[in-house]
Amino acid sequence: MATLPLHHEQAGTERSPRLGVLWVPDWPVVAAMTEQGITADIPLAVHDAQSIIAASAPARALGIRRGMRRRVAQELCPELILVPADSGRDVRTFEQVVQACEDVVAELEVVRPGMMLFAAAGPSRYLGSEEKLADSLVGAVAQQAGAECQVGIAEGYLTAVLAARDGVSVPAGTSPSYLATRDIRSLLHAATTREASASWVDLVDLLRRLGIHTLGAFAALRGADVAARFGDLGVQGHRLARGLDARRPVVHRPDPDISVRADLDPPAARIDTAAFVARRLAEDLHNRLLRRGAVCARLAVAARTTTGSELTRTWRIEGALTASELTDRVRWQLEGWLGGRSGAVPSAPLARLEITAQEVAAAGASQDGLWGRRSRGEEQAARAALRVQGLLGPERVLVPVPEGGRTPRERLRLVAWGDEASPSRSADAPWPGQIPPPLPTIVPLTPPRIDLLGPDGTQVKVDSSAQLTAPPHTLNLRELSSVTHLGWLRPGTYRIRTWAGPWPITQRWWSVGGNTGAWLQIEVERQGGAVVLVTFHDGYWWVEGVHD
Repeated sequence: MATLPLHHEQAGTERSPRLGVLWVPDWPVVAAMTEQGITADIPLAVHDAQSIIAASAPARALGIRRGMRRRVAQELCPELILVPADSGRDVRTFEQVVQACEDVVAELEVVRPGMMLFAAAGPSRYLGSEEKLADSLVGAVAQQAGAECQVGIAEGYLTAVLAARDGVSVPAGTSPSYLATRDIRSLLHAATTREASASWVDLVDLLRRLGIHTLGAFAALRGADVAARFGDLGVQGHRLARGLDARRPVVHRPDPDISVRADLDPPAARIDTAAFVARRLAEDLHNRLLRRGAVCARLAVAARTTTGSELTRTWRIEGALTASELTDRVRWQLEGWLGGRSGAVPSAPLARLEITAQEVAAAGASQDGLWGRRSRGEEQAARAALRVQGLLGPERVLVPVPEGGRTPRERLRLVAWGDEASPSRSADAPWPGQIPPPLPTIVPLTPPRIDLLGPDGTQVKVDSSAQLTAPPHTLNLRELSSVTHLGWLRPGTYRIRTWAGPWPITQRWWSVGGNTGAWLQIEVERQGGAVVLVTFHDGYWWVEGVHD
């Protein structure tokens, strides 16, 4: 069996900050018991449409395991209480735990219900040590929320998550050695949702088939080999296995946050009233992200009461959320505040609601679909792209990144599949002279040359006053390269039905690389109509795009 060559790769001077993770084991079970008033000594399991996803300690003692079919679990334990999975219940109930921790740590980030992340350096200095910080959090959660939790502190997200499962503090600089001997399946703990877990499962299975069974063995691979063979998710896992954050620190200024807010008049004291406003705001925020072609890494939900009290909560986002998923996140948070389940109902009705998309970045190829989960076809395409990159090299599989520009080609930049890329030119900047929508559906990488002929068969050109020398009569496409495809437009002669333009082009006329010419939009005679966008420069006509 072929394996990747091993090459120890040091993290260099890059260090991750000290992170703390608070983890409540079997949270779906704890949430179900809390909401339904079931005591901890009764065997209980939470299930989805197919199998058991979480089981209480008494249930596990009787042989109930994750992944077990419901029928099998009931046959094994007739007294087992089965509760359907409910993401809203998990979020609402976890609010009480978060509020308990806020008495100890000011800024918290909810990774998923049952787990939260925080910067550990400041609180540990204030309380005297990391051990005192962990003890304070465990005590606060036990006293105010009645739940048992574990706290881990380390450098790097995955290291902190595993440290929380062990209930330890990993000394500074020892994250790689702490991770080295752990099973490669420990990477599955990096997922924040069940949907994202499926992608990590595929990666882990592939690594095991290649003979890589520990995090240390994975960390010893060259980063370039990992990027070529496993793509963006593999790069993230490789960094996590080395005790670093999943992505490199961003050195450029990130895109500004996107916020939407609304004043509630009259103020909302009921969940249904606040949820109605939340839905409108969530859809507005989703549409703004959609128009910008962006996703966010964090979602902040903030509310202000009529007495001036502030309520805030930040959620970590993995991948892109649909409008309905975004609405659910905000509604669940409002239910946690207003429903009384958190134990700290606001002292007054809500007067303002604001949601903010934080750490906004372009939706690149590494995202799990632009505005939702990956379909099976997308997953298969991603695996195929990885295989092609492994055979031909990363630069042979390219994806477009939308950005600002005047021409259709300038509005897209091609990057290697799996690379994280942000627009180099802002799409929101003014672009005088840009081609108005609708834009062509097919834009060739290399524009093919055409002949534009007048009624007498002579070449049509653009004179010094940006006017056509003759009315266009026919369009002649002589040939296309083997790698250029223009849909319905194939080599041949097309009679022109009508045209629009020309529109002059003047770009950087003072420089050697400047461009002058004109745009022309042509409709040729073809059943159903057909439009071609052409440009004139350097004395010739070129196809810039085709409306297919």
